[in-house]
Amino acid sequence: MAIRAVVFDFGGVLFDWNPQHLYRKLIADEHERQWFLDTICTQAWNTEQDAGRPLAEATQVLTDQFPHHKALITAYYERWHEMLRGPLPEGVAILKALDAANMPLFGLTNWSAETFPYAQANYPFLRCFRDIVVSGELKLIKPNPAIYDASLRQVRAYLPDIKPGEVVFIDDVADNVDAAVSLGWRGIHHVSAEHTAARLRELGVGF
Repeated sequence: MAIRAVVFDFGGVLFDWNPQHLYRKLIADEHERQWFLDTICTQAWNTEQDAGRPLAEATQVLTDQFPHHKALITAYYERWHEMLRGPLPEGVAILKALDAANMPLFGLTNWSAETFPYAQANYPFLRCFRDIVVSGELKLIKPNPAIYDASLRQVRAYLPDIKPGEVVFIDDVADNVDAAVSLGWRGIHHVSAEHTAARLRELGVGF
C-alpha cells in the first residue's frame, strides 16, 4: 500500500525543546536543577498543559504547593520560548524534501494551545503542513487513540479516500508510534534523521 501522506510529531523530530535550555540560566548547580525539574516543574505537569489545562492555572497549582520556588515556577511559562532552542535542521530537511516532492504533510503534536502560536509565528517551515492537530486545542493527547482519529479526519479533508495504511506517522516517542500502528497506520520511531529517511524510502516514499 503506497504512502499518500506523512504526519509529523514536532518536539524531538523538528524542534529542539527542553526545559534545561532555560533552567541552566536560572539554576547553576546541575543536581539542584535536575531535582527541580524532576520534582516540581515535571514533564508530567507540563503534559497536563499539553492536554489543555490553562497555563495560569498550572502555574498557580505549583506556586501554592511550593511557594518558596515561586519565581522559578513562574519562569517556566513566562520564559517558555527560551526552552525552544529552535529547529532540528536534519529533521526539517526531511520535511522540506517531502514538501518539494509534493507529499501531503500534516502535524500531530502534544503542545499547549497557548504556546503553540509562538512556534507558528516564528518558524516558517511550519507552512509546509496542510494542517496541524495540536493536543492542547483538542484537549486530547498522544497516545490517546482519539487524537489519531482526529488527525486522520484532518488528512481526509484533503484526501477523502485515504486509508490508515497509506499514512505514515513519525514520532520520537515509541509509545506514540505504537498507538498509531495499532490503528492501522504505518509508523516510524524517530531516533535519527538518517534512520527516518531510510525508513521512509523503505516504505516507497521518494524525496
